[in-house]
Amino acid sequence: MLFANLPAPSEEAVAAVRARDAQLTKPPGALGRLEEIVEWLAAWQGVAEPAIARPLVAVYAGNHGVVAQGVSAFPASVTVQMVQNFMSGGAAINQICKAHDIGLKVYELALERPTQDFTLAPAMDEREAAATFAYGFEAIEGGVDLLAPGEMGIGNTTSAAAIYAALYGGPASRWTGRGTGVDEEGLARKNAAIDAALALHGPHLSDPLEILRRLGGREIAAMMGAITAARLNNVPVVLDGYVVCAAAALLHAMTPDAVAHCVAGHVSPEGGHREVLARMGKKPLLDLGMRLGEGSGAGLAIAIVKTALACHRDMATFESAGVSGKDA
Repeated sequence: MLFANLPAPSEEAVAAVRARDAQLTKPPGALGRLEEIVEWLAAWQGVAEPAIARPLVAVYAGNHGVVAQGVSAFPASVTVQMVQNFMSGGAAINQICKAHDIGLKVYELALERPTQDFTLAPAMDEREAAATFAYGFEAIEGGVDLLAPGEMGIGNTTSAAAIYAALYGGPASRWTGRGTGVDEEGLARKNAAIDAALALHGPHLSDPLEILRRLGGREIAAMMGAITAARLNNVPVVLDGYVVCAAAALLHAMTPDAVAHCVAGHVSPEGGHREVLARMGKKPLLDLGMRLGEGSGAGLAIAIVKTALACHRDMATFESAGVSGKDA
């Protein structure tokens, strides 16, 4: 079983970070969560001196058959157009990554062939779901040492909301938001589509992997794989928003420890994202009202993580700076 022997955090690395932190020119705990962030990095990288040399935002793009139910304000063709925008450097995530020296990769997932409309049939068959999960493992290739999965896909907030409803209980309206900006009629169609899917697939929704293939999308399957690969290779993960957390929530439902190496980059106002984070025990680093996707909130959070590490690594100690300590 893939999750049977997951790497544990390094208590020795955390102890070393705390020992250095105690010598830095500041009162104990004065940097608040920045100090916790460095401990988290060290714990999951498994080293006393954590580093961020190859941070990456990996954006997965997928199309969803449920768009046929009128659940989005934009057509599925926008997914392809936005991928081209990423490639040409014109999206928000491009600017965030450029500003903070973060790598960016975009993965297209059979955009010409949307998943099945999950109000009528399972979104994916078992083979496709498994293969796409495995494809997500590529995200950590090339020495990536901090990963932020992101996504793009017209209709994918509907898929994420359906996953949350299946995991935590309906009705759909408890979890849905306006996604791309649907009006009241569009929101009603979105809720109706999810409720219909829950009724159709209900007998099979006790298994998180069945929830994935029946209600999920290729980008969600790939992000599950990326998060898992990161754990198996001692790479900490910064979660993005509403859709990315659907992938994390499925892993958490399989075994809560599967996302212990993840920190929540931000909380989105979309749907029930705040409740999802609470259920996973994640306190977001940022709360900026963002609901764009693309890994944008996680990218900004990486800037905070890099700042925390710089303070820990480069601040002077009381001894080196000739500053009197608390007991001097």
